[in-house]
Amino acid sequence: MNVSEVKTALGKLDHIAFQLPDGSLVPTHFHVTEVGKISKHFIDCGGTVRTENVANFQLWNADDYNHRLNPEKLHSIIELSEKVLGLEDLEVEVEYQADTIGKFGLEFDGKNFLLTSKQTDCLAKDKCGVPQEKEKLSMAVLAAGANACAPGSGCC
Repeated sequence: MNVSEVKTALGKLDHIAFQLPDGSLVPTHFHVTEVGKISKHFIDCGGTVRTENVANFQLWNADDYNHRLNPEKLHSIIELSEKVLGLEDLEVEVEYQADTIGKFGLEFDGKNFLLTSKQTDCLAKDKCGVPQEKEKLSMAVLAAGANACAPGSGCC
């Protein structure tokens, strides 16, 4: 989900809820402590120089149980970030701390913002010896092919 999609979704909500991958909700008294841009400039294991940019939202829980962030306030924080920081319409990554800081993707189901699991990956599989995943075929499909031997045909 990118920044413009978040803003559109906020315009349809009366309240904001973030749902973790396990189905539980981030406590309603969360704060969005940061909205910004994170730039990552790196070399992958194959030697290719790469750049990655994401919009970052940081969620934080405090003992401020009366705190409630409304959609209009978050929308205004995002717009201020666009104006002051030059935040572009980037993919949104969310930081949220349970035991340690986790990084999540973001989706919207029409009611809640869904924090989705992110995975690491090798970006240079062709250069560092990681085998390509082979296509899985059903033996029944292979047997039905033109080169298959039919029982009793004498081909084997």
